[in-house]
Parts: sequence; structure tokens; C-alpha cells
Amino acid sequence: MTSPAAVPVPPAADAAFTPPSLGRRFGALVIDWVLCLLASNIFADPVRDGWAPVVVLILEYGFFLGLFGQTPGMFITRVRCLDWTDGGRIGLLRALLRGLLLALVVPALLMDQHRRGLHDRLAGSVIADASRP
Repeated sequence: MTSPAAVPVPPAADAAFTPPSLGRRFGALVIDWVLCLLASNIFADPVRDGWAPVVVLILEYGFFLGLFGQTPGMFITRVRCLDWTDGGRIGLLRALLRGLLLALVVPALLMDQHRRGLHDRLAGSVIADASRP
């Protein structure tokens, strides 16, 4: 007889929750930004059209966080975006909201003790360590 799998505790209910370092989060953002610059180069000149990589970043966050809980940069730096209350995915709409708020930059700089920026708090999300299978 096998024991039932342990149900992970949501970050909001876990007193021992420790967020990943700001270096890993920033590293993920830099990787994602470079990918957005490359992708936006397909349809615009990122130097001349500064809006293009920003739009791609918002869409990237919406797609990848909404469906997979990680952007490519987050996968490489081993972090993921979770729902603060239940530890699941945040879904497409909240991921788009989070990406839009992140593109405004200022909300990301206003962090609480769990390193949740204003963009995370408004989207009901948190960045956590990600284990690889």
C-alpha cells in the first residue's frame, strides 16, 4: 500500500515560505526581455518602436504564466509563478494583468516581506522556487 501524496501547502498558508532571491527573479526577467527583443524584431524595430518588446513581454507573460506557470526565463532560473492562496496556476487573465503591471516597472519595486511586488499582490500571485523533475 502506498501512502497518499503530500498536498503542497499554498504559499499564503505556509509560515516557512521563503521566496527565491531577487537575483534569480531579475535573471529570469533579463532572459525574457532578450527573448522579447528578438521576437519583436520579427515585426518591428525594437530600437525605433520601443512599444513592440513591451507588448511581446505582456503577451509572453499572459501565455506562459497563464498556461504553464513559468516563462522561459523562469524555467532557466528555476522559479515559477503561483496563485498566492492555493498554489496553482494564475490563469490567462491574471497573467496578462501581472505582465501589464510588470511592464509599468514601478509596481515591481514595491515589495512586501514575501518579495511580492505590487503587480504580484494585485494579480494574487507569488514567485516561488521551482523544482525540476
